Parts: sequence; C-alpha cells; structure tokens
Amino acid sequence: MPRNLQVLIVDDHPIVAMGFQVLMKRNSDFEVSDIASTAAEAKELVRDQPEKYDVAIIDLGLPDNCGLELVKEIHHINKDLKCLVVSGADEKIYAVRVLKAGARGYLMKDRSMASLESAVETVLSGGVYLSSLMTSRMMEAVTSGAGSTLEEDRLSDRELEVYRLIGCGKTSREIAGQLGISIRTVDTHRTHIKERLGLKDAAELTYRAVCWVERNLTLAR
Repeated sequence: MPRNLQVLIVDDHPIVAMGFQVLMKRNSDFEVSDIASTAAEAKELVRDQPEKYDVAIIDLGLPDNCGLELVKEIHHINKDLKCLVVSGADEKIYAVRVLKAGARGYLMKDRSMASLESAVETVLSGGVYLSSLMTSRMMEAVTSGAGSTLEEDRLSDRELEVYRLIGCGKTSREIAGQLGISIRTVDTHRTHIKERLGLKDAAELTYRAVCWVERNLTLAR
C-alpha cells in the first residue's frame, strides 16, 4: 500500500475525531488531511479538492444532516473516494443502507482501534468491510431468500432520518431546517412513515420513534 494516504475525518465529537487522528498517526501510511464536524463542511472540502482524499471516515449522526446522505453526495462528487462509516448506530439497521449509498464499509464505534485500522486498510485495498456477524446475516438472507425482519427497513433513507429526528423530539419546523427541506415535505414524510409502519396517528408515531431512538442512543441529538 502506498505511503501518505490522505484521510478525511467527519465527526462532530472532537474527542472521537482526535482519537481517529491519533490512530492514523500510528500508521505511517496514513495522514489525516482534514477534520470536518458537519456534512456541509465535509462536502465543501471534497467538492473543492475532489482528488485530495483517499478515504473518508464518516459518522452517521452529524448535526446538520445524516451521514448517509453525505456518503451519497461524496460518491456523486468522486466515486473513487472510499467512504467508511464509523457509527454507534445498530449495524443491522444501517450497514446495508450505507453500502447502497456508496460506502465501502461499516464499523460500529464499540469496536477496537485495531478493527478501525483493519477496516480502513480493507476499503483502501478495494474490499468491503463489515463485521463477521453482519456478513453472516447478509449471507444467510441471500441464501435463504428471506427478507429483513426489521420494520424500519420499510422506510426510505430520508424517511428513516425524519423518523430518527421525530424520536429525538424535533418539531416539523426543526426537522425541515436541519434537513434543508420544506415543512410540507416533512409532513409528507410523516404520513408515509405512518403508512409504512401501520401507525394510526401522530401520537403513535412519536411514541414509536422515541422508543426506537432510545434503542439507538448514539444517534440521538
């Protein structure tokens, strides 16, 4: 593997970002070029210098947008830039989504530093990195022909993000501002979410979303 591979870290938690940076410095092959704390900042960096970075380490729970949308935007700007999502969110919910969005791997934050280094090396070498458990689940689903048993998998990526923000106590106006969409669009997403999950009204939607977020506290804002 060539030396001085350029790394972009996208995480709004300074301690986590610095931890990633320290780890990268332990390996002379890697150099952390930039750290972004928001999706907008990361997108601007990649757009201004699309060929600068070799790999981007991206958190899902960014303050201005979901990291999943950022992966899609980065993939659109530069398909050669390898994205590795490192998040505390349940891999059963997000791993397949991030791969479909264009990422090359998914690593949960409770894994070891050695796992992070292995994940980065895997995606840079052209491979796909998932935990052994997630790989087994995906292979089992393919061979058995069984679909997902998670009801939230019925939601689109944008609907899932709206669902998460509802569970974090955000109003439609706040969700619209954070995602850069209209309040009417948020309300349309709310309607679709209720339909897809078989929920009767706004109260049931809110309760269900809050319970879901409590099971995935790392993404709560």
